[in-house]
Amino acid sequence: MSTLVLDAEALYLELLAGVRALYRPGMHLVGVTSGGVWLAERLQRDMKLIERPGVISSSMHRDDFSRRGMTAGAQTQIAFDVNEAHIILLDDVLYTGRTIRAVVNELFDFGRPASVKLAVLVDRGGRELPIQADYCAARVALSASQSLALARSESGAFSFNVETR
Repeated sequence: MSTLVLDAEALYLELLAGVRALYRPGMHLVGVTSGGVWLAERLQRDMKLIERPGVISSSMHRDDFSRRGMTAGAQTQIAFDVNEAHIILLDDVLYTGRTIRAVVNELFDFGRPASVKLAVLVDRGGRELPIQADYCAARVALSASQSLALARSESGAFSFNVETR
């Protein structure tokens, strides 16, 4: 049995380059709780952007809310006017597309953006909805019984946890 090894720090550098290519002056970074927020905060620092990134939660718009209930992640915090804004939405792992659908619905509760680009660290396939990233640092294939989650050390370094259910 092979073990998946992903270098999260190397993939972050790829994501940084990809987001720099997508970014235009006046755009806003918004991270999905929690891994996407970690990425957005570090991108903001590394790109030397003044504006703190927004935080967006999927918990209020999940289609599996009755099974999952409220998640422990942070609540949505967006300090800019979403109407006519150009937004780069950041997440750590793109899988079924259901989290992204939920956060886009949450985003529209705050207004109507001019555009939303999606950038992810890893696309693991397995889409259940027609959602695609504008940029992903890596594509990996995992079985449905495996989960992939971004972790962050106290020093801010990224790593991945791969677990089998």
